[in-house]
Amino acid sequence: DEEPQDAAIVLHERAHEIPERVAVRAFVQHDGRILRLLVRVPLEAMRDVDFPLRDDGSLDLVRVRALLPEAAQLWISNSISITADGRALDAPRITGMRVALPNDRAFDGFEGARTSFRRPPLDSVRIQWQQTLFDVALEYALPVTDAQLVLHPDFAHLGIRTSSVLRIVAGDGSERTLTYTGNPASVALDPRWYQTSAQFLTVGFRHILGGIDHLLFVFCLVLPLRKWQSLVTIVTAFTLAHSLTLGGAALGFAPTALWFPPLVETLIAASIVWLTIENIVLPEERLAARWPIAFGFGLIHGFGFSFALGETLQFAGGNLLSALAAFNVGVEIGQLVVLLVALPLLWLARRYAGAGRERLITIAGSVLVAHTAWHWMTDRAAALAEHRGSLAWPALDASLALVAMRVVLLGAVALAVALAMRQILRIPRRS
Repeated sequence: DEEPQDAAIVLHERAHEIPERVAVRAFVQHDGRILRLLVRVPLEAMRDVDFPLRDDGSLDLVRVRALLPEAAQLWISNSISITADGRALDAPRITGMRVALPNDRAFDGFEGARTSFRRPPLDSVRIQWQQTLFDVALEYALPVTDAQLVLHPDFAHLGIRTSSVLRIVAGDGSERTLTYTGNPASVALDPRWYQTSAQFLTVGFRHILGGIDHLLFVFCLVLPLRKWQSLVTIVTAFTLAHSLTLGGAALGFAPTALWFPPLVETLIAASIVWLTIENIVLPEERLAARWPIAFGFGLIHGFGFSFALGETLQFAGGNLLSALAAFNVGVEIGQLVVLLVALPLLWLARRYAGAGRERLITIAGSVLVAHTAWHWMTDRAAALAEHRGSLAWPALDASLALVAMRVVLLGAVALAVALAMRQILRIPRRS
């Protein structure tokens, strides 16, 4: 018998809307022969699906089950590809589908999520379709036992803003949790050190080329320099310093308070303004010996680099040191590329200006940079001021003592590096 038309309302318009926020939760686990992928998404992310409703507006859980296989294939299975040693695996087999309530806790752990697909379906529950969750279990056949497995997820299109929590389950039951927004380029389940190095070398190179504030800082450092010895000394000081704080931040030696990133960004802009003022008012012989300034500000810039590396570092797996080293190398290669372009142009500009007027090139360039950096500094200072309410004296407890010890240790290492560099360069102390 057919149900009355008003007992199966079809939401054509709402079915095609893109949800504002979508949260994806997933587990991936393999035993060398089969890779299992368990995915949970909101049912409303399954667009182009007409959800049948009961006469009270709740989701008809019996009739909706006929639509789940197509939704699982179109929106879940087709939204992820997996490669083994660089070759794409065959399409997965859908081994389970279920509709879950918003308070369902099955995906708190891998075993709970895996066994949840054996539960009886929810047929009599009354729930709105926008509140329902959709769980899908996929299995991929693996051609090689020890193949290098890489996931290429493409779930960002499920919502306007899609955030994912992917938990990689190892053979011994341990888990590695990845949290990201949008689509990562790739996720290696057990990356080798050379894979991690290649990935983070590229990340570092791209970051420095897109980090205009860092590049302008380096540009202001080298703008007044005419001797290669001074150039190498100052750039080396900057490199050592930002490598030190970048590594320290990655190892947990940086504050985690919300005000810290805007503070660092403000100080980075202020460092550029400082250099432009020095370039304008100080004589060139003083500018050629300011490696301590480059070192000090480099410590701040290193924290800035760590913000870009923060979310990406989780994809390094157990290769943290390889990732840090490769990221640094990528940054230095990017700086070198920019210098190889900028320095010949500066040389041509000074030659065109003629003898006695080379100083004008430094002043003009510094004024142009100072105008941009000043606006950055004021805008970032305004953003920092919004965190005044979160500033408070920390409690005198063990956690504060641990933070203090880390800061002192990082400062001691930075001082030791600076003194060692001073000794190597044999630069006398200025009074």
